[in-house]
This record gives sequence, C-alpha cells and structure tokens, in this order.
Amino acid sequence: MPGAEPLTSDEHWMQQALQQAQLAADLDEVPIGAVLVQDSRLIAAGYNRPRLSDDPSAHAEIVVLRNAGRRVGNYRFPGSTLYVTVEPCTMCAGALVHARVGRLVFGAAEQKSGAVHSTAEVLDNPSLNHRVAVTAGVLEQTCARLLQEFFQRKRGKV
Repeated sequence: MPGAEPLTSDEHWMQQALQQAQLAADLDEVPIGAVLVQDSRLIAAGYNRPRLSDDPSAHAEIVVLRNAGRRVGNYRFPGSTLYVTVEPCTMCAGALVHARVGRLVFGAAEQKSGAVHSTAEVLDNPSLNHRVAVTAGVLEQTCARLLQEFFQRKRGKV
C-alpha cells in the first residue's frame, strides 16, 4: 500500500502470532497465539487449546514450546524469541525460563493473570538462573481488540 510504513521484524512475527490467535478463536478457544523464531526463521507456531485438548497447560506458549522441541529435538532454545499476543501467565513465564528462550515479545497486557509486568514480575526474579529479555506492547491494540471482541461475543454483547 503506498505510504504505508513497513513492518518491523517484531511486528511481522506478531502478525504471525495473531494468525495463530485467530485459529484459536475460530475453534472457540481464547484467542491467544504464539510463534517461536530463531535466526529470523519460524521454528514453531501454536495457539491456545486447553479446551480442545482437555489440558490446562495447553496455553499458546506451551504448545509452541512443545512443537519446537519435537521439531528440533531439544527442549532448550537459546537465542530464540517467542512472540505471543498476550502477556504470559506464571506457568508460561516459568516455561520460557526452563526452555532458555532468549527474548519474549508480547502484545497486550493481561491485567488479571499476566506474570511478566501486570500481576507479577516472574522473569525478574533474581534467583532464576536464566534471564529472558522482554519487549511489551507490540501491536498491542490489535492483540487486545481480538480478545475483547471474543469475550464480547461470548457474553452476547455483539
């Protein structure tokens, strides 16, 4: 489109995460999507699926880490970046540390259960043996709108 600003790398990958989130919404799951990237290459993608899989741990971040582990034959991903549409919860933030993800990029804050900035600062715990760099707010409004619209539909307000 003439005059449009080119997407940054973070925006490009967040768009990919948003596509995953839409897949979740289409299946009536909470629309959260994630992708894991290393050396400018997609390693794995996934979306929220706890209801579909009867698994309370099947958050988008965990699904991506599982997919990535199977793909690369390892459970650690040093130097990788995880893009997720919503701020991770405590479980997912802990998994990022254990997986040695190098960087987290998230879109919308999660005021009720976000454990990176909103309700806790899990990744800033000085006793952890791995640090995950964090970039927040990439395509924040788009990520938040997807969630808001999903819950409005669920509540019959649309």
